[in-house]
Amino acid sequence: MKLRRRNWKSLRSVCTALTLAVGAAAVPTAATAAPGAERRVTSGWNDYSCKPSAAHPRPVVLVHGTLENSTSNWWAFAPYLVNRGYCVFSFDYGKLPGVPAFHGLGPVAKSAEELAGDVDKVLAATGAAKADIVGHSQGGMIPRQYMKFNGGAKKVNALVGLAPNNHGTTLSGITRLLDIVPGARGVISATAPGLTDQVVGSDFMKRLNEGGDTVPGVRYTVIATRYDEVVTPYETQFLSGPNVRNVTVQDLCPVDISMHLTVGTIDRVAFHEAANALDPAHATPANCASMVS
Repeated sequence: MKLRRRNWKSLRSVCTALTLAVGAAAVPTAATAAPGAERRVTSGWNDYSCKPSAAHPRPVVLVHGTLENSTSNWWAFAPYLVNRGYCVFSFDYGKLPGVPAFHGLGPVAKSAEELAGDVDKVLAATGAAKADIVGHSQGGMIPRQYMKFNGGAKKVNALVGLAPNNHGTTLSGITRLLDIVPGARGVISATAPGLTDQVVGSDFMKRLNEGGDTVPGVRYTVIATRYDEVVTPYETQFLSGPNVRNVTVQDLCPVDISMHLTVGTIDRVAFHEAANALDPAHATPANCASMVS
């Protein structure tokens, strides 16, 4: 009985560690927003009457990360794009019953099906033939599943991943506990499969990357930070294949200290480079000056 108690306590610790680490700063994102920020920052995006302009002919679909949602992840970046003339849309995916606000926990393959429906809705509303997608963390990887297995390749022009989990993560070594603590992997897979799907070596990751990282006809940009503590090693975020640009923000601005959360939510260097990826014909250098622009 004592052994069982110890195992249960260890299993509970693993579940807690994985949940907190994967969604490293979902709570700070909401907590640091100014009072009334949700009402203010949602203004201007998710406007289904928006029609893309000649300068920006494709709508941009934003895909949040694990334990985030369609507002908390994008309270800064969505207005950044709207102010530059884009039609911008975000949505929630991977919801679990009884878990409000913190999403991206359902099976990743199912989340990709949800993304497919959302892109279709956006294209129908805007009249555009294709969309561009920007995703953070898990949200930068789900579109690859959508394009490879759910017919999305013909509907996407460009994918920009901000700290995307493209090849599975070690979570700075924490995922080793899944195979050390008895029953840990099975319990987490049963309760929050979106977590174990993202672990390096998972069956999901093997299927996603089998046969190559990219699909024809789509432009890919990965924007990573050397200080990522969630998708580790950070180099595993990078893609191989044609039409791929892999960027490390410290190569653009050496003093940028963004970690996993901030590179996808508030880092203006990453924002600038993402905007370049959406409109490469009018790209301007992203550098340390981008932090205050």
